[in-house]
Amino acid sequence: MPAKQKRADRTPDAPVRLAVRKTYKLFVGGKFPRSESGRSYPVQGADGGFLANAALASRKDVRDAVQAARKAFGGWSGATAYNRGQILYRIAEMLEGRRAQFADEVAAGTGEPTAAALSTVDAAIDRWVWYAGWADKYAQVLGNANPVAGPYFNLSSPEPTGVVGIVAPAEPLLALVSVVAPAIVTGNTVVVLASERHPLPAITLAEVLATSDLPGGVVNLLTGSAAETAPWLAGHADVNALDLAGVADAGQAAELERLAAENLKRVVRPAADDWRAEPGLGRLAAFVETKTVWHPRGV
Repeated sequence: MPAKQKRADRTPDAPVRLAVRKTYKLFVGGKFPRSESGRSYPVQGADGGFLANAALASRKDVRDAVQAARKAFGGWSGATAYNRGQILYRIAEMLEGRRAQFADEVAAGTGEPTAAALSTVDAAIDRWVWYAGWADKYAQVLGNANPVAGPYFNLSSPEPTGVVGIVAPAEPLLALVSVVAPAIVTGNTVVVLASERHPLPAITLAEVLATSDLPGGVVNLLTGSAAETAPWLAGHADVNALDLAGVADAGQAAELERLAAENLKRVVRPAADDWRAEPGLGRLAAFVETKTVWHPRGV
């Protein structure tokens, strides 16, 4: 075959394409601002390779997130339990639609095989659905009609605590869902310090929340160093409760509890990895307050 014809039949080499690396932002008040400090940090995969840049939150970002959570609390806590359940179920629907993306991010960060990563994502979706189903039921289980002497009704019912600060566990997605879903289904709003090592599934989850029916400010998610931001969250006077699920160091946990005690926050320090267990009523009850009402009979 002539040399000229050989050259004409050859397929040109495909051009090398560079991936578009994403710089992830914070999630505050339903929007995606950059960190007030302008800082970011590189997120590495299980193999040590570069995955993306994530925002490095500052104490100013903590204050902004708490302010957004407080602003959203009235509307969210005042929504019907049925409506909150619908919104949580909608989040699960949207997670299902992005199942492959979440699995890729979990696998890239942890080094898990694809099948294991998919299993983690499926468990996270199922957990959203589980808590969504409790939205209009937990009050009947945690509340009570109390027998009293005299012509009165005495009723106890659970009400949301308020703004809850959460230090999320290091493990991606399932751990995050396990601490966020029970806090918000009962009417609280949250400020979450995401895993510093595995922030990508958290920010992708924030994108799901932003495009679901969840009102802005109900969930506010900060990435970066919890060692830097957690003390400001624990000591903030407008935070009503603190979940230390992701604090493994006993000394750090004790210091955060000390800061929280300055304005009498409720602090929950669960057993290590309690989120791995099958969900129960424990986390639903952790951030509700019992309100008791007396009412005379026949009126």
